[in-house]
Amino acid sequence: QVQLVESGGGLVQAGGSLRLSCAASGNIFSTNAMGWYRQAPGKQRELVARITSGDTTNYADSVKGRFTISRDNAKNTVYLQMNSLKPEDTAVYYCHFLNGPYPYWGQGTQVTVSS
Repeated sequence: QVQLVESGGGLVQAGGSLRLSCAASGNIFSTNAMGWYRQAPGKQRELVARITSGDTTNYADSVKGRFTISRDNAKNTVYLQMNSLKPEDTAVYYCHFLNGPYPYWGQGTQVTVSS
C-alpha cells in the first residue's frame, strides 16, 4: 500500500508561479513513475507531466516550457514547478503514482489562476 500527501496549490494571478509537491510513503517499488494530472470543471482528467524512476519526463503540449517536473528519490517526492500560469491552467491537480504496475491517486489540490 502507498500513501500520497499533496501540498501546494492555491490562487494566483495570471503570469504567476506555484509549486506542487507530492510525497509517497509505504511499500515503494524501485521501478515507478510519478506525475500530475488535472481536471477542470466539465472536462476529462488529463496528464500534465510525469517522471519515471529513470528520470524520463514527458509533458502535455499545453504546459511545455512553462512547467517543470522533478523528483527527489530519497524523499519519494515529486514536484511540479508551474510558471507563467494562465487562467486555462485552473483545475484540480492530482498526484499520480505508478508503483510497479499499481496506480495510486492523491486527493487533489485546487489551482486557480485569475486573469
